[in-house]
Amino acid sequence: MTLSGHGPDGVVALAHTMSTAADSETTRILGPRGEATRQRFLDAAATLLEEGTYRDLTVTAIARRSGTSPATFYQYFAAAEDAVLALASATVDVAGPELARLIEERDWTVVHGWTAALGVADAFIALWENHRSILRVIDLATDEGDQRFRDVRTRLLGSPANAFVNVLRNRTDRQVADPLADAGVLVSMLAHVSAHLDGLQSWGAARDELRRSMARVVFVTLTGQSPPGD
Repeated sequence: MTLSGHGPDGVVALAHTMSTAADSETTRILGPRGEATRQRFLDAAATLLEEGTYRDLTVTAIARRSGTSPATFYQYFAAAEDAVLALASATVDVAGPELARLIEERDWTVVHGWTAALGVADAFIALWENHRSILRVIDLATDEGDQRFRDVRTRLLGSPANAFVNVLRNRTDRQVADPLADAGVLVSMLAHVSAHLDGLQSWGAARDELRRSMARVVFVTLTGQSPPGD
């Protein structure tokens, strides 16, 4: 696969015409069997990404793993990259709103805020641990400048960022200068640390202390108070 595009959130450029894939994805209505076949391709792509790298992902490999043929694959996607993009979108469309709900439904009063902050840290860590292969592709694509994957990453982080903004705007002390800036820093920190947790542990930082450090930043930002024990 080759990488191309513009912007911070990109990944693999299409080997076939993107408009063809977009048209087939948006206008074609699949029946139950078609949906099942399409999902088999996505599951196969996800498994192959876990076993190898996105650069090694091919239509032939996906078709073989799903038990079908490349000709059948092309009835659903124009290229292997399209399956990766669909997989990334499906993951993000579930994960983003779940993170947002977790943030907005928590009690951010000082009494309960520390438990809430630990829960948010745990949720971000779990997301990256459970979907590391596809999130890595999104990050790599973003760095390479593929606008499609940049949009996917924006959706992923935009939902929890907006949830943080809502919490900050409702802080009782009203001492938040720029909720958008604070929310942006929070989601960037949580995502980056979660993505590099293994490396930070190899460096010598303890996993639980990393978790608590993430929670500490969230707590201080959302409550304006020092966390318990500090």
